[in-house]
Amino acid sequence: MTVLLWILGILAVPTVLFALWMARVFVKEYRKELKRASQSPGTEDASEVAEQFGLLPPERQNTDWAAPLPAGWAAALNAARGGDWRPAAKVLHTIGRDWERRSAAVSLFAEQAAEEDAWLLEWETEHPDDPDAAVVRARSTVFLAWKIRGSKRAQYTTREQFEGFHRTLVRSREEIARAAALNPDDPTPYIAEIWVALGLGYPHSEMDKLWAEITARAPYHYEAHFSALQYWCAKWRGSEQLATGFAERAAAGAPLGSLLTALPLIAHYEHDESEDSAVDRTPEMVARVDAALADAAAADPAHPRLPELRHLLAYYLSLQDRDEAALEQFKLVDGYVNALPWRYRNDMAEYYCTIRDSSAAAVAAAAEPAA
Repeated sequence: MTVLLWILGILAVPTVLFALWMARVFVKEYRKELKRASQSPGTEDASEVAEQFGLLPPERQNTDWAAPLPAGWAAALNAARGGDWRPAAKVLHTIGRDWERRSAAVSLFAEQAAEEDAWLLEWETEHPDDPDAAVVRARSTVFLAWKIRGSKRAQYTTREQFEGFHRTLVRSREEIARAAALNPDDPTPYIAEIWVALGLGYPHSEMDKLWAEITARAPYHYEAHFSALQYWCAKWRGSEQLATGFAERAAAGAPLGSLLTALPLIAHYEHDESEDSAVDRTPEMVARVDAALADAAAADPAHPRLPELRHLLAYYLSLQDRDEAALEQFKLVDGYVNALPWRYRNDMAEYYCTIRDSSAAAVAAAAEPAA
């Protein structure tokens, strides 16, 4: 999600500090690459091996999405860019009460409206009480607020940016309330408010009330849980303990196929400052990955968030040297890289391919006959 790219603001610090940060956070991946090379002397270049598996090079990876957009969504998005709101309205009308797909589609169209909203204004003029237009407006205002703030850390954000950010978030609360009133069963407006809670610093008690509104409508909603987990992370309004506790409780209480087993993996990733992959190979982490594999296998193949879990699985399976299983996940998502953990990097496509190619090379080396 675009708002999560605030972490890239670290790039603005002096070069030496940036180098130290990179060494601390990402050295485990580079050590893994060195290990791969030392274990497979004489093997072909990893990128060439990946190509033999039908995998795409960095320049052919889509950095906008985690997976191809569902049928009709791309056309509706392009129509909105061209000023026509009707295809987007049709998509949301067709989705109906599938709240997971609805929130994903609303976010898609809302991001576009945050860039240019003439098409949405026309929609609102023709249908002033349309709950679909209202929820796109509410979500777009939240996106706009974060766009005003920028992606850098607080010390590199101006007072004017913060004032505009807070002013726009406050305005979005009225729009969120209106969208919720027009469609009382829809959790989507409340999910949008999580990012208001995060930006304005809602106290934990207020976040708990907001969370109760969401879970009363959609108790196992993936996007809602992902967003709430960000609130509970140490980098925002919580701590590693609070984030991990939230993630573990959600995963333990969710039905198979809900994808909520991703949450403990995300909580681990968000707080992992280790210098090697030992913390990713513990029995606890292996069990988390196994649970997520079972969750992915049981999920609806059309679940809009399934590719995001597959990206996480590919990453952690690779770190655990479960390379055949990692390669299977990489094949299912290859071509699209805007997902955790790749999206936290400026070079997301290159980073993705580095980890992917190491697993491909390991699989190829294991298949070679012994000398």
